[in-house]
Amino acid sequence: MSKTPRARLDPRGPRFGAGLTAGLLLIVVFLSLTGASAAALALLAVITALFAWGALAGAGRHPYGALFKKFVRPRLAPATELEDAAPPTFAQGVGLAVTLVGLILGLAGVPGAVGIAAAAAFVAAFLNAVFDYCLGCQFYLLLLRLGVLNRGGRTFENV
Repeated sequence: MSKTPRARLDPRGPRFGAGLTAGLLLIVVFLSLTGASAAALALLAVITALFAWGALAGAGRHPYGALFKKFVRPRLAPATELEDAAPPTFAQGVGLAVTLVGLILGLAGVPGAVGIAAAAAFVAAFLNAVFDYCLGCQFYLLLLRLGVLNRGGRTFENV
């Protein structure tokens, strides 16, 4: 059985997407704090769907990646190196889990759940966008070291 080459991406793409995500999540937090809970819930649902897209299709196929490739990357110098797509894809799954919990609890009427979930996801997206520190990627690497994930076989990215 031959192995397919692992997907590689320009590391600036996920950072660009994290910046857009952080902005949207900040809007959700603001809406939830100002009493616009229906709007906050609706926007969190959209963000959750975007995380699902990135987690299931892969970080390289995320809609923000298409925006980056079309409008941002042509204005930048070529990437000096590419990164493995598996950690950012896993990070999309972590974002999906966090926002999905907030969405479900928000739909169930749990007060503050939408804002708290959005705030938690915002911290991670902000760290990635501003400081190039991806919490989900770090969690992925920790799970690799612990042997929970297998780099050579089926991974989160190619399931």
